[in-house]
Amino acid sequence: MSRVQFVRVVILVLFLTVTLGWQVRAATANEKPEAKADLVVMTFNIRYGTANDGANSWDQRKDMACELVRRQAPDLIGLQEALRSQIDDMRAALPEYAEIGVGREDGKTGGEYSGILYRKDRFEVQDSGTFWLSDTPTVPGSITWGNACTRVCTWGRFLPKTGQPFYLFNTHLDHVAQLAREKGIALIMSRLKSRPHPDPVVFTGDLNSGEKNPVIRYLKGEQQLDAAGDGLSRNPVPLVDTFRVLHQDVTEVGTAHSFKGGRSGNKIDYIFVQPGVQVLKAEILRDNQDNRYPSDHYPVTAALRWPAR
Repeated sequence: MSRVQFVRVVILVLFLTVTLGWQVRAATANEKPEAKADLVVMTFNIRYGTANDGANSWDQRKDMACELVRRQAPDLIGLQEALRSQIDDMRAALPEYAEIGVGREDGKTGGEYSGILYRKDRFEVQDSGTFWLSDTPTVPGSITWGNACTRVCTWGRFLPKTGQPFYLFNTHLDHVAQLAREKGIALIMSRLKSRPHPDPVVFTGDLNSGEKNPVIRYLKGEQQLDAAGDGLSRNPVPLVDTFRVLHQDVTEVGTAHSFKGGRSGNKIDYIFVQPGVQVLKAEILRDNQDNRYPSDHYPVTAALRWPAR
């Protein structure tokens, strides 16, 4: 290579270096940093542990369920169908979580919980409780609307070490009686409305209702429910489905799959928030090990950012 050619190569290399450097700096300057979530929530129907599920019994899948939670590391989990022994198993495997909730049959440890697990290093519980979806919501085990079984809602007001306090309500609506679902959701919305602090609300649950069901349309403020009564025929606290905020056109959204791993059917597991809450991410989790699943429902997650105060 002649001296002239060498000089030309050096000049070209310097030109490309400077040009590409400017391009990289310009691109970096124009990129918006990824927003950080204030809260990551999961709703998870874990299938009650005494079900006669054979190879899918709780003992055969509890490690999968706990490993899924460990990978996702949600801040809070709204559980459905959780028996006391299952919660004990999960907390032994996931000691970073504490809990609120009671068994639905006796208000103590009997029967299924609609409990809430939360990261005890991030949150304190300022207040919490459980009420029964019936005309006598303070009476443990009460059923008055034709429910196939007892139904409850557990709630808590959570105080993060830094940031915005918030409420989380978690429930499991009846799988048979539409009247019970409608009455139950109206009761829950009345409790959301009457919460003593105007903090943001997250509502999780297996609602046993597809997206066209009046219960879901009522939650979104799209339909009245005559069964609600008591001035609640229109939802006083309209909510938005976090999954649909980001995935409006997705059609394969079934969340109950009977351990078969399908995607068809209705989405019946939800995470709802109030309008104005930013949804950074929302997923239906279909994790499995060789087509074996941690539950007969897929967990659903959402990463949330509160609106500026």
